[in-house]
Amino acid sequence: MEPELVDVVVVGLGVGGEEVAGRLAEAGLSVVGIERDLVGGECPYWGCVPSKMMIRAANTLAEAHRVHEFAGSTRVSPDWAPVAERIRAEATDNWDDRVAVERFSNQGGRFIRGSGRLEGPGRVRVNDQVFQARHGIVLSTGTRPSAPPIDGLAETPYWTNHQAIEVARLPESLLVLGGGAIGLELTQVFARFGVQVTVVEALDRVLATEEPESSEVVTAALRADGVNIHTGVLADRVDHDGQKFTLRANDARYTAERLLVVTGRQAHLDELGLDTVGIRADQRFLPVDDRLRVTDGIWAVGDVTGAGAFTHVATYQAGIVVADLLDRVRRSDAGAGADPNGTVVPRADYQALPRVTFTDPEVGAVGLTESQARQRGINVQVGSVSLGSSARGWIHRADGLIKLVADADRGVLVGGTSVGPAGGEVLSGLAVAVHAAVPLAELRSMIYAYPTFYRAISDALRDLG
Repeated sequence: MEPELVDVVVVGLGVGGEEVAGRLAEAGLSVVGIERDLVGGECPYWGCVPSKMMIRAANTLAEAHRVHEFAGSTRVSPDWAPVAERIRAEATDNWDDRVAVERFSNQGGRFIRGSGRLEGPGRVRVNDQVFQARHGIVLSTGTRPSAPPIDGLAETPYWTNHQAIEVARLPESLLVLGGGAIGLELTQVFARFGVQVTVVEALDRVLATEEPESSEVVTAALRADGVNIHTGVLADRVDHDGQKFTLRANDARYTAERLLVVTGRQAHLDELGLDTVGIRADQRFLPVDDRLRVTDGIWAVGDVTGAGAFTHVATYQAGIVVADLLDRVRRSDAGAGADPNGTVVPRADYQALPRVTFTDPEVGAVGLTESQARQRGINVQVGSVSLGSSARGWIHRADGLIKLVADADRGVLVGGTSVGPAGGEVLSGLAVAVHAAVPLAELRSMIYAYPTFYRAISDALRDLG
């Protein structure tokens, strides 16, 4: 079959792929966007947006229950129906991507539903069509939930985050296998709507990628919501008798009506035909350089790169790929007379990568944890303060903390954590400080508004010594 010549082919229209494809099409390039599932990917349908709608609803319930601490009394009766209805409406009438497809088409792109596969340099096959990309191919196929190799698990109707988001009727009880950010956010939602939730985590603490102090605060908050948490538990078998799940771990047994598995995600590189362009498919993620190049003429963005399963990482990477591709087009059009240096294209830098776990309290973090900094041989200086010791924290009766990780030799922050009612928002100041390597002396000389949550940063700076 003679391939059709186009400028760019984007395989996978998740958050990053959609951003790249749309912006290149708006720039006047002929762009083919390929997606087998929903345009927009996980975030608008099963990830950040609907889950935060659930969290907002659950937190409203929790605040109502706290009225007696501050302002009298009230009666609260949780109802999941309006939450489920709102999620279905947000997901465009039961998980339909017509709006997203139309948006891309209106930008000038050409959409094809199917699975794209490489067939050599610059060539992509989808369904019965073959395209030759004049300027490049962008891979943005994301990741999918992965389940651990536990005996019996694959034969059971366990949930992933998809079923947890789509649920219209809440179960009476829920087992959550995995104590990472996604699992804990959903755990708290269901617990606050009256579901009896049990978390089983193989590591010695939940939220193990963040600071130990963050894990302690979140563990206490979840237990206050009635959640049972078991850490250091290696599950060895899962059974389902048609009505309930049983998870076995050594001599312990945990049972519930439903089982939610949130132990990680993985890219499926074997489906992309990478061998036809000399790239190994037996890797966990696609290795890329600081311009997101996989190899000459091929870029990758989003979760498939392994740089962080966050929407903000995908859109950040998309901007770099768009700039690099447009520079490639400019040089190609200019021919031999093109400036070899071209346009200055930004390089990917993740030293100040921000992340937020939207539990209540929220856990915001940026850069390195104390442990990571020490592993890198940094001369570490740590300062921390309990949020409850600040005026605003005391007013709110809030649990949380500010923790700063500094490079004592350079006199700058290399990491920071803000846990509290607005942990993700307070994080913004810490993210700027880490990203711009603001000297500690400058941070100490700032005026911090009183009484605010972020003012606790000044107390943590004093604790640095």
